[in-house]
Amino acid sequence: MVYTKYISYFFYLAYNWNIGIARHVILQEIKGEKKYKIDTTGADELSGLQKKGIDISHATVYMPASYDLLEEVFEKLNLSRFGHMLDMGCGKGRALCVAAHYGVSQLTGVDFSKPLCQAAEKNLEITAARVPGIHFKIWNHDAFYFDIPLDADCIFLFNPFDATIMSGVVKNIELSLKKNKRKITIIYFNPIEKSLFRGYKELFYLERKKYLAVSVLTRD
Repeated sequence: MVYTKYISYFFYLAYNWNIGIARHVILQEIKGEKKYKIDTTGADELSGLQKKGIDISHATVYMPASYDLLEEVFEKLNLSRFGHMLDMGCGKGRALCVAAHYGVSQLTGVDFSKPLCQAAEKNLEITAARVPGIHFKIWNHDAFYFDIPLDADCIFLFNPFDATIMSGVVKNIELSLKKNKRKITIIYFNPIEKSLFRGYKELFYLERKKYLAVSVLTRD
């Protein structure tokens, strides 16, 4: 039954956060999954990767960004003005799918979990059928070693990894900017490692409930 995933996710959120947040998020999950016709609900602690001997010590639990906060940020930014969005730690591809509906045509996702990458590709194929003209690529890759595309002007993050990996990602962004000087915008949900983005200006910060926060940073 389709609602099983919502019930399971509700109890996960209630246990790890609180019932108030769980209730809010689940209502948004049901509404958002129906609206965008994708399957991205749920949490993944990546235990399957660990059993295969993959180091997950620097990764965080996969959880998708709340639909309502995603839509609020995308509207506030007028997302259609960006040419290429890159999602580092893309999970099942929710942010990329929603971004397509908000006018971004070039979409790239990176995740070191192959099953999550496969789910992201499936969701983006569904989105491509509904939003003609988008182009997407999902990379099953370690973010620490991933070369930032030289035309990426918007990078999305939902607290995907710890300071060790994030410092490498920031360094890779700087290398990309040196190769192709441009204005870049960072959309950072649950911005725990925000201090690593030195030299960036915070355009705005939103917090709707505890744990549901986003910082939007930019650099010329």
